[in-house]
Amino acid sequence: MRSIQILRDLIAFPTISAAPNRALISYCEGLLRGLGAEFTVIGDDTGHKANLYATLGPHDRAGVLLSGHTDVVPVERQTWTMPPFELTEQDGRLYGRGTTDMKGFVACALAMAEQAALQDLQTPLHLALSYDEEIGCVGVRSMIEMLADAPFVPRFCIVGEPTQLQVATGHKGKTAARITCTGREAHSALAPTALNAIHMAADMVGVIRSLQADLRNGPAQDDAYDVPYSTVHAGVIDGGVALNIVPNTATLLFEIRNLPEDDPQYLLDRLLEGADRLLVPLRSQFPEALIDIEVTNQYPPLGTAPDAEVVNFVKSLTGSNATTKVAFGTEGGLFSSQLGVPTVVCGPGSMAQGHKPDEFITAEQMQKCDGMLGMLLDRLVQGI
Repeated sequence: MRSIQILRDLIAFPTISAAPNRALISYCEGLLRGLGAEFTVIGDDTGHKANLYATLGPHDRAGVLLSGHTDVVPVERQTWTMPPFELTEQDGRLYGRGTTDMKGFVACALAMAEQAALQDLQTPLHLALSYDEEIGCVGVRSMIEMLADAPFVPRFCIVGEPTQLQVATGHKGKTAARITCTGREAHSALAPTALNAIHMAADMVGVIRSLQADLRNGPAQDDAYDVPYSTVHAGVIDGGVALNIVPNTATLLFEIRNLPEDDPQYLLDRLLEGADRLLVPLRSQFPEALIDIEVTNQYPPLGTAPDAEVVNFVKSLTGSNATTKVAFGTEGGLFSSQLGVPTVVCGPGSMAQGHKPDEFITAEQMQKCDGMLGMLLDRLVQGI
């Protein structure tokens, strides 16, 4: 299959989020240039990473956008039995980092583009390949800014994250943030005379856990998700330089994953209120005491109506009548909320295989994705 040949090439680029992706983008650029596609490469400030946005077919009307990211998560500290950046075929499985998340879909989309170039499309095909999705949908934002100024935005968007080709109508939003606690240092022998910033951070963990308990039992619930409520999670705590020094600074990294019904700013305000309650009894003795919360990254949830036109359209391509929602985030929420593009998530493979050693996608899933995109190509030729 042509899609598997392209996947073999894509896997050979070790595009972990901390590394450049320009070589992979150049590969895709060369393929699309040979097809006569019109495309734009949007580089980052370093010149090492880039997005690629391409169009085949007419340019005077809205088309269907296939969106995928080109970065992958690291392989360090994972025990692989297969070479992570070399495609290995075994027993119907295709092993390699990014096979399922999500170069498998990108390969299928590029293979479809080759077929689209041979057809007289009545509706255009758009491809959006982005960088740094794995660290919070960072790279795609410059592409969305470009599209905001374009004469047309896509009519539909299909984000090809792995759903085993089920049509996903929603995912939670994410807010990543840092809490910085400022106390007062002292010799550890005089610890009660100081204000221990690590203890302050630990108290903020208690505030986070209290908020989580409220969310678990709150009114916003959606049983379509594995975890049916919004979550708040403390992931990293850091502070102190030596055991015999009471630390004056500590940081706590946390995240919120919110249902569309829960406003993340309201949840942040709840945490700030908790911080203020902790500080009130401290400030008379420690006027320098401070708990600051800084948002470091944020993307919105996706909440497409189950009877939306895009949902029925993509269901007609997959042959399924069911829909689902996914636990992980995607750029779909950005396309939907910032551009107003009706969006679903639908791609080959299962996220149960993603981010793990010996990541794989099955050849059967690749074949089914080729079939879905072949159906899409037929619609683009007919005009939608």
